[in-house]
Amino acid sequence: MSESHAVSDDYPASGVAWRVTLLLTVAYMLSFVDRQVVNLLVDPIQADLQISDTQVSLLQGFAFIITYILFSIPLGRLADTHSRKFIVAGGVFFWSLATAACGLANSFKQLFVARAAVGMGEAALTPAAWSMMADYFPPERRSFPVSIFLMGPYLGAGLSMIAGGAVMGMMADMETVAVPLLGEFRPWQVTFMLVGLPGVLVAALFLRVMEPARKVAAPSTPEPVDPTPAARPDTRDVVAVLREKAPVYAALLIAIPLLMIVLYGLQAWVPSLLVRSFAMSVQDAGLIYGLVALFSGSAGVLSGPVVGRWLDARGVHDYPLRLGLWSCFGVCPALLVVAMAPAVELALLAVIVASVLVTLPLALAASTLQTITPGNMRGLIAGMYVVMTSGVGMGLGPTLIALCTDFIVQDRTQVGWSLAIVGLTVAAIAAVLFLRALAPYRRLLERPA
Repeated sequence: MSESHAVSDDYPASGVAWRVTLLLTVAYMLSFVDRQVVNLLVDPIQADLQISDTQVSLLQGFAFIITYILFSIPLGRLADTHSRKFIVAGGVFFWSLATAACGLANSFKQLFVARAAVGMGEAALTPAAWSMMADYFPPERRSFPVSIFLMGPYLGAGLSMIAGGAVMGMMADMETVAVPLLGEFRPWQVTFMLVGLPGVLVAALFLRVMEPARKVAAPSTPEPVDPTPAARPDTRDVVAVLREKAPVYAALLIAIPLLMIVLYGLQAWVPSLLVRSFAMSVQDAGLIYGLVALFSGSAGVLSGPVVGRWLDARGVHDYPLRLGLWSCFGVCPALLVVAMAPAVELALLAVIVASVLVTLPLALAASTLQTITPGNMRGLIAGMYVVMTSGVGMGLGPTLIALCTDFIVQDRTQVGWSLAIVGLTVAAIAAVLFLRALAPYRRLLERPA
């Protein structure tokens, strides 16, 4: 039996598991640096390419997501049967080169294609990473490493703003920058080139990672499961599992992605809000929002398991979904403050609150999804989760807000109101789905293991 198909009930040494988790987190962080740096470059790109907010939102979301969605589930299935470390290494290498290629674009169409290539490469990471962590850590120890891994997007989003702002600041007085062997480029193009290069080294490091043996099934799975991890699950079996636990999967695969519309909307448009509404420079907006993103997203993801354990100890055993419900209730007033804030300090405080709240249930949702899913379907279901969170969140979030700005608010300086209108709508829908899933999830927990 090959390494990628090995089946075992034993878990690797804790040190090995944590080293790989940290490397996966670095890769996830870099994926969001490459994915999100475009958000800081909105105004320079618009000035050079003469495009609207809606067209920019297509570069932020749709161009990336269309290939991310197309490849996430096939690569998730591949992760269930083939070496996951090679899947991750290849994906990191490809998206890093594609990010650098964004700097070569001289038109909307060229930049759209390059962003689509970034999405294709990044689709490889999350399904394989989740599957690997499920085989590195037993279920009772899994939520914390998953929460560490889920810090990657927020570290990456923050660092993309800080690094991108610093690079743009260094080139603030330059019309063009000479790149050896390639010629003259605008500062925003050079920024893409520079942020794409570190991923090549990370891809090489994954070639030295130990592929963990696949486990027969999660010990804490609510019902007995005896899958063959190396075998591809039958479509009818997947549909049966999804149908049996439909309300719970709806909360995890629909309500969580709706909350991601708020998160990706904030990441996409808060930098522009700071520039347009509060007259900040691109460099200052990058630094300030970068620090906000670093703190707030990481705080939310890390706090989720801690709050969850506290609730569980007090008898609130449906805490993974209940935290999602509470997040929906809390984010609405925070977004209204963002829209109405007369001072930048108050707006940023509200952004922090909203960002912490929408990220609070994420680690618990991801861990719960892996726990309730049979072992030979985890990569596939993780791929579905990636498709939904990214397709709905990143694909729709930036564009819904841009459409609201262009056609409803009709004022580029009032992006905050677009964030509030879209955010309150999706939070209300998500709250209904979480509420409907609470009782079915409690019944699922009561089943004999």
